Amino acid sequence: MSEPIEMPKASKESLILLIAIISAIVLGFILGGFFPSIGIKLEIFGQMFLNILMLLVVPIVVLSMIVGISRIQNLSQLGTLGSKTLVFYLLTTAVAATLGIILVNIIQPGINQSIAINELPNQTEFIATDISTALKELLVGNPEKEQQGLVGYNLFLAMEKMDILPLILFSIFFGAALSSLGEKAKKSIKILSVMNDAILKLVHWVMYLAPLGILGLVAARIAHSGGFKAFIPELMSLGLYALTVLLGLALHGFLFLSLLLRFLGKRSITSYLKGMGPALLNAFSTASSTATLPLTLQGVHEENQVSEKVSNFVLPLGATINMDGTALYEAVAAIFIAQLYGIDLNWVQQIIVILTATLAAIGAAGIPEAGLVTMVIVLRAVNLPIEGIGLLLSIDWLLDRFRTSINVWGDSVGAAVVERWESIRPEES
Repeated sequence: MSEPIEMPKASKESLILLIAIISAIVLGFILGGFFPSIGIKLEIFGQMFLNILMLLVVPIVVLSMIVGISRIQNLSQLGTLGSKTLVFYLLTTAVAATLGIILVNIIQPGINQSIAINELPNQTEFIATDISTALKELLVGNPEKEQQGLVGYNLFLAMEKMDILPLILFSIFFGAALSSLGEKAKKSIKILSVMNDAILKLVHWVMYLAPLGILGLVAARIAHSGGFKAFIPELMSLGLYALTVLLGLALHGFLFLSLLLRFLGKRSITSYLKGMGPALLNAFSTASSTATLPLTLQGVHEENQVSEKVSNFVLPLGATINMDGTALYEAVAAIFIAQLYGIDLNWVQQIIVILTATLAAIGAAGIPEAGLVTMVIVLRAVNLPIEGIGLLLSIDWLLDRFRTSINVWGDSVGAAVVERWESIRPEES
């Protein structure tokens, strides 16, 4: 009789951690929903966990990208890697926005609603902007906000303000410069590689804190919304809208992206999803793709064996510009607001919504509820009332968690697909 196959220690640890995180989320919902006072007291654990993750973001972005780029022997490969990554991200984001438009037109969640649009909550403090201004900010930043764009002017200020785009651009060129130096740069690359490995080891240690941190984040967020007693009525009033967003996210994430993973990435959906489990649950808990980046890198490279060259380039870029869930949400929200106000958008205007939702999602920061701010661009593009955003605030925090999870799933699927396109084998990393 053959002896049972023992599960590898790493896989056993990942499974235990996954179960612990799921349990923490369920317990967080119960405590925050039924005992808000307890949920608020647990907030400190969530904030500490989130602070630790954010502390690791800058070093992991800079080191992983420099190391990944510096190992590319032929710099012409960098152009093909970058172009394939951008094509994948742009196409999947546009598909997400299109899917949102189709669903909101079929379900029509804003038709015959009893929501009092004349009594909008005065909670929106968004600065009106347009697509040209948004693109300018994306490229060169906004000096008034001390925010840098893709082409930054102060590397250390970018680190302080967590402006990831200029850090990515600097890291790409610095890694390319090291690669061009050949033998002379080998020792420096080795040192940076060891430092990168040390950061990944820190991420591994931090994961042991994840269940407690996630418990605090979920419990406190529900408690701050007033617990189930206050939140459930709000959810019921916008139930059809929330259902439209969630259905769209489910179809895009678990059908469209998963099919891309299977047929373009040539990966098993279940095993890949299992490897990404902790990162996806962390994305749901923190509502931040940037804060989740360390865990996304761990799940893609260590658990799913995507090459270091690809994962170190594709994932930091994806955490900044690939926002499938956000694009879908903004498209649904824009048409929902139009339906509430009785405004009929023709097919040209709806195409404009798709295009602006795609571009606005690219400009959305990987932080909680950033999509609310960039949605102003979408609404202004088709002259919809910006005040309509106020209707969505009460349940946006919950939908934000689901769309962030899809954003992270899109990043991880992108890494697998781009690796396949590049024909890079894991053993080459």
